[in-house]
Amino acid sequence: MDEIDGAKPCTAQEIARVWHPVKQHVGQDAGEILKSIGVESETRLAVMVVENDHPLVHVEQMMPVLPVVRCANIDEAIERAVAAERGNKHSACIYSGNIENVTKFGRAINTTIFAHNGPTLSGVGYNAEGTSTFTIAGPTGEGITNAYSFTRARRFAIAQGGLRIV
Repeated sequence: MDEIDGAKPCTAQEIARVWHPVKQHVGQDAGEILKSIGVESETRLAVMVVENDHPLVHVEQMMPVLPVVRCANIDEAIERAVAAERGNKHSACIYSGNIENVTKFGRAINTTIFAHNGPTLSGVGYNAEGTSTFTIAGPTGEGITNAYSFTRARRFAIAQGGLRIV
């Protein structure tokens, strides 16, 4: 398969050479990552069809490598996506024209940020309606950033003829 619009499908042999995420690859261009396994390329995105147990399915990579797991139907895809998310409740997205499938996945994945037909960055205001945030809360946090994240609450009270600042 040829490179398409800056994306290069990886062969099984190339996938085998990138089985585990490598710290030096975090934040690097796909072309640089591919060069480290002997593939000369100016590719911006590496797309690989992998088995469901591949580490890149279950680990946040922070690099332009997209693992794709083939599924028989939407129910299998949702089940695998929920398992891969591991209850972190962080972020998820779905690309679909079927609103019933979008709704079904959104309910099942139950993440703080859920994007439809766009990147999860859409949930924090990137090219979409959203709130800029420094972090995305997981199961222990309150969720997307709000005003209390950037301010401190103060109360000013005047009582019994004196001032009190709390």
